[in-house]
Amino acid sequence: MTMGTTVTSKGQVTLPKQVRDQAGIKPGDEVDVHATSSGGVYIEKRGAKSSYRKRLEALARRRLVRGITTDEYMKLMRGDPNEDGDK
Repeated sequence: MTMGTTVTSKGQVTLPKQVRDQAGIKPGDEVDVHATSSGGVYIEKRGAKSSYRKRLEALARRRLVRGITTDEYMKLMRGDPNEDGDK
């Protein structure tokens, strides 16, 4: 979604309500602001990145099968190619 806004003489910008709602930003929330190398500006709710990373790590822990080799895992997921035979 792209929405326009204007920078005030004090350097302030109002985030449109639809953007705030989608990002979960509420009055009083802190945000992190980053300049990009292409001249853009990235704004995110403080802690959003760490929350996202925690969710990804939790998902990875549930999905990882420990104690087996990659080949064993592939056989588990795809079946043993040696058992395919000519059909």
